[in-house]
Amino acid sequence: MCEICSRENLAHQAQPSRRGLLRFFGAAAAGLALAGPASAKEDKKPPKPQNVVSPDASLNLLMEGNERYVEGDSRRHDFKREREALVGGQNPYAGILSCADSRIAPEYAFDSGRGDLFVCRVAGNFANSDTIASMEYAVAMLGTPLIVVLGHDACGAVGATIKSLKDNSTLPGHLPSLVTSIAPAVSAISGRSGDPLDNAIRQNVIDNVAKLKSATPILSSAVEQGKLKVVGGIYRLKDGRVEMIT
Repeated sequence: MCEICSRENLAHQAQPSRRGLLRFFGAAAAGLALAGPASAKEDKKPPKPQNVVSPDASLNLLMEGNERYVEGDSRRHDFKREREALVGGQNPYAGILSCADSRIAPEYAFDSGRGDLFVCRVAGNFANSDTIASMEYAVAMLGTPLIVVLGHDACGAVGATIKSLKDNSTLPGHLPSLVTSIAPAVSAISGRSGDPLDNAIRQNVIDNVAKLKSATPILSSAVEQGKLKVVGGIYRLKDGRVEMIT
């Protein structure tokens, strides 16, 4: 055999046959087909199935947890197992917009475990663009059925806003942004009987519940469809009880 024919023969032997290629890709496709449904099913399974609840059931879970917290009967949570279950995702049953006050800890106040609550915290518990976007993510992407705006008595941010407006003074640094966000509630209760601070704290919660409910297009649509409930509450520092107000 000449040298040229010998090289062509070796090249032909080195190339896989058409039938072999078809068998290879056919086997690969079959493997993907077998793995596909199982993988899709696993992806759709919520990390915490017990968190797939209605808005009303979610609120009941929160209030039952708060009652345990108030009575000092909080559950023992297996954080190690919860961490393992939540590696691949999350499906919290409630979103909480809370004040950043160090005395307020929603996870403790509602005796919840890891992966149960989607919490946003800012001094004065008001909804701005960032917190609205965060709650939109919780509702649209995680299926969260309930949002609670959680204020608390003796709120320093609300008190500072009242003083700033009364004295017509400007707070230092970035604090004026808090005043701007809380001022509408303070103005709304002007001249109302009762304690100005308590009234403003309550009004601030009511205003931000309304703001979240009407936030288009995601939250307002979920509310209209009955997939989401937005409520407000006041955390009492003395005993830890959450008083629902809306």
